[in-house]
Amino acid sequence: MQSPADILENIWTSAGGDKAALERVRLTGEQPQIPSSFRVAVAGQTTIAAAGLAAAEIWRLRSGQVQDVSVDLRHAVAECRSERYLRLDDKPPPPAWDAIAGVYRTGDGRFVRCHTNFPHHRDAVCSVLACEPEREKVQAALMQWKGEAFETAAYAAGGVVALMRSYDEWSALPQAHALAQLPLISIEKIGEAAPKPWPQRYANGDRPLAGLRVLDLSRVIAGPVAGRTLAAHGADVLLVSGPDLPAIPWLTIDTGRGKLTTFIELKTETGRAMLRELLKDADIFSQGYRPRALAALGFSPQDAASLNPGIVYVTLSAYGHAGPWAERRGFDSLVQTTTGFNHAEGRAAGVDGPKELPAQMLDHATGYLMAFGAMMAKLRQAREGGSWHVRVSLAQTGRWLWNLGRLDGGLNIPDLSGEAVHAAFIESMPSGFGMLKAVRHAALLSATPAQWSRPAMPLGSHPAQWPARS
Repeated sequence: MQSPADILENIWTSAGGDKAALERVRLTGEQPQIPSSFRVAVAGQTTIAAAGLAAAEIWRLRSGQVQDVSVDLRHAVAECRSERYLRLDDKPPPPAWDAIAGVYRTGDGRFVRCHTNFPHHRDAVCSVLACEPEREKVQAALMQWKGEAFETAAYAAGGVVALMRSYDEWSALPQAHALAQLPLISIEKIGEAAPKPWPQRYANGDRPLAGLRVLDLSRVIAGPVAGRTLAAHGADVLLVSGPDLPAIPWLTIDTGRGKLTTFIELKTETGRAMLRELLKDADIFSQGYRPRALAALGFSPQDAASLNPGIVYVTLSAYGHAGPWAERRGFDSLVQTTTGFNHAEGRAAGVDGPKELPAQMLDHATGYLMAFGAMMAKLRQAREGGSWHVRVSLAQTGRWLWNLGRLDGGLNIPDLSGEAVHAAFIESMPSGFGMLKAVRHAALLSATPAQWSRPAMPLGSHPAQWPARS
């Protein structure tokens, strides 16, 4: 079984990182920290460390100053469950899930998981089942369906559901075979451009990413975590949402730290023109919408590279950019379900049915890998020019996590308590919602400490423009 240091080395060098830089990283703490048969804690620690080391490397190139990076395992786990520890005016988060979200049996004895936190996804499930949005009625209707048939029908109707599969069942699917041919992070040159110099005049000039401009078009967890991480290292991150797009408020607060936030209606030509103007002056464009959704509006990677040669374009998907499921929508809980994690964790716990991982680790780890990939691509752009496309997926992160190995007895340890987290890793800060208590960033950089210099604000609080660099 690989050590955390070996795992980090593989992530770092696979993206072109200089192996010598790893000497400046310290990983502390004993696994597993939270109950799971999978190495979820180490997954969080190593992906956070990779992003922190990328920021430190950018700082070295911009300033000539080297620095140390350290990540504590317990702190990393806390940050990878940051949404559950957030407090607003000392109040805990509301229930995370819609009333009919979750696991159901089907008529053929299988299990399916429905994700209904967005109203249109809930409506799609109820439309297919021809029932009211009540848990008992959904369960009764599903007894008339075979699990895989319902999964197929719900996706065709615009819903997001997953059949629980064993790892062997998942591995036999063409989509799993397609993922096996892809790297954990894909970084590809998609156009020619001169190297862009690092900004010379900027506010917050003591930060690795100071002056860099990031367009964040993402929702829920993975994509927003990537933007939050880039903001922690000094980037100007502008979260672009739509006034009519559904959002999950508590997640918006937690992942909105450090960001500006604006509304742009991309269904109108006026809105698309606004985004094009922002894109022309951006360094990184990070998006996690349904595959091809932004391309249909004129914002594909190739469109972005044409508008702004030298752009780093980051794409998040659920199941990867190759294979028959490349355009399938999905969330962490669904990818866990369909790729074998819930089945394996349930078996390890002696449960008849699915058991979730103790963190939405596919989301969080993928978010840190997005930020890491964006920074590594930006380093390449500054060194050799070009426009770059970074691609990650929840399912590929899951494949990587599975291959880290299993922990005998990992489910038997006590869970990390909220009291322990609040005693060690929480900071207080004002926000546009009230006083927040939230988990600090777990990557500790010795010369440029990570911090969020902007408060979390309600969506749409800022104009659609970049702050001045000086």
